[in-house]
Amino acid sequence: MWAYESVFYQIYPMGFCGAPWENDGETVNRVSKIGTWAEHIASVGCNALYLSPVFESDSHGYDTRDFRKIDCRLGTNADFAAVCDTLHENGIRVVLDGVFNHVGRGFWAFRYVQEKKWDSPYKDWFVINFDGNSNYNDGFWYEGWEGHYELVKLNLRNEAVIQHIFDCIRGWVEEFGIDGLRLDVAYSLDRDFMRRLRAFCDTLKPDFFLVGEVMSSDCSPFLADGMLHACTNYDCYKGLYSSFNSMNMFEITHSLQRQFGPEYWTLYKGKHLLSFVDNHDVTRVASILQNEKHLPLIYALMVGMPGIPCIYYGSEWGEKAVKQPGSDANLRPCFDEPQSNELTEYIAKLAEAKKNSKALCYGNFTTRLLTTKQVIFERAFEDERVMVVINADDQPFTAHFNAEAGRARDLITGQVHDFGGGSELPPYFAAYWQVF
Repeated sequence: MWAYESVFYQIYPMGFCGAPWENDGETVNRVSKIGTWAEHIASVGCNALYLSPVFESDSHGYDTRDFRKIDCRLGTNADFAAVCDTLHENGIRVVLDGVFNHVGRGFWAFRYVQEKKWDSPYKDWFVINFDGNSNYNDGFWYEGWEGHYELVKLNLRNEAVIQHIFDCIRGWVEEFGIDGLRLDVAYSLDRDFMRRLRAFCDTLKPDFFLVGEVMSSDCSPFLADGMLHACTNYDCYKGLYSSFNSMNMFEITHSLQRQFGPEYWTLYKGKHLLSFVDNHDVTRVASILQNEKHLPLIYALMVGMPGIPCIYYGSEWGEKAVKQPGSDANLRPCFDEPQSNELTEYIAKLAEAKKNSKALCYGNFTTRLLTTKQVIFERAFEDERVMVVINADDQPFTAHFNAEAGRARDLITGQVHDFGGGSELPPYFAAYWQVF
């Protein structure tokens, strides 16, 4: 699976392209802007792009009106197809948001139910009770996602709904050449639907990638055979920044040990999770870290740990934004053009190291040294061993541990390291030591 050896970049298209918040019905080609960033995305070391919703919706994209049509605020299907061509030409795979748990009130089939009520052939596409009423006085009650009644829950036990979704996905592959899907609120999806989705997507492309948004502390049910290839690692998302802010590397190491450690009971040996330090739903990492000198280190830890790294647009140069009550608009901005600085260049080096190391992509997890401010863990696969080294302290540290090797080469800098007499770690230091 190509995704296991990839570094992802995430864009929230509605914000990124400067689209109006509400659907104004006007078709404007804004989506081509994504294509102009292809070289930048590749320069950051990313070879896969995850795009948040792009299909016709009421407002923010997760309230879909039509799975068959690119949102008019972004442009036309032809405009988006051209963007996908540009991305592919730059060696970047394309993964779209699959929002299949619910749709918007403007979804074409729901509108038909509003008009025809029980006479609508689409009434069983949703969970509806005609003896009740909705908050919008529709004359019937329907299930909304987690109490959000602007998001109408689809009936994923209905064969017509399933076939409609499958037909749309087939169309996305044929028209845009997409390479995978990120399943929105995968934890809410019907499990039988998820199995059928995986089997169907396998017929479209043998390496079609499925990653699910899962918030729980155990993603195992979603990673079973015949289910998803990966899930979001929210467990370690919190552990990453909290470990630096509290100067307690035990926290993130405990999470990684629980997930990937050598003990028989650990959760995800041989499995893959999507790693991130921020995304379109949470405060940016540059705003949540209390010490800005930890910013390169948190990326080094995130990219070096087991998982598929994902970089959120703008954060590669240290953009700041704090999640606000009632609106995520500031987390999903429109930048005039990409920027690049020392952090961007550093992340690019991390990404190249990751993509070119089987141990960093597939290796197991073994803790070699752990203090509150330092951690060294090993990733080993076949005949390659890489030590991921972090010193979060503002003071140098001498690490004494058995590396079972004499020397190593840092995959980030190319410098040779000698383990003899202890390993000197400068302040605010990270390394990927490939032993030899």
